[in-house]
Amino acid sequence: MSIAATQATPAATWTGRILSGLVIAFLVLDAGMKLVPLQPVMEAMRDLGFPEAAAMARGLGMLLLACTILYAVPKTSVLGAVLLTGYLGGAIAVHLRLGHPWFSHVLFGAYIGMAAWAGLFARRAPLRALLLP
Repeated sequence: MSIAATQATPAATWTGRILSGLVIAFLVLDAGMKLVPLQPVMEAMRDLGFPEAAAMARGLGMLLLACTILYAVPKTSVLGAVLLTGYLGGAIAVHLRLGHPWFSHVLFGAYIGMAAWAGLFARRAPLRALLLP
C-alpha cells in the first residue's frame, strides 16, 4: 500500500471537505423543501408519478435528511454515502422511466452521488487505502 493512499495532504482533505459540504448543503436544502412541503415540490412529485400527498413528500424528506446526516458525521460517512447512493439511484430510475433528458435529469442523481463519493474519497484516508493498490 502506498503512502499516498494512507495519508491525506491538507489540500486533498480540504478539497474533500468542501466538496462534501456542497453536497450536504444541496441535500439538506432538498430535504427541507420536501419537509415543508412547498407547492413546487408537490407539483414536481405529481409530474414524476408520485401521489401528491404531503405525507409522501415529508417521508422522502426525512429519509433524505437521515441519509445526509449519516454522510455528514465522520464515523458514519461511508454508511451515509452508501444509503445516499441508493436514494439517488431511485431518483435516476424515476427520471429514466419517464424518458426525461439524460444529462439534465436522468444523470443528475449520478452527478450528486459522484460528488459525494469524491468528497468522501478525498477526505478519508482509510477509504483511499481500501480502494487504491
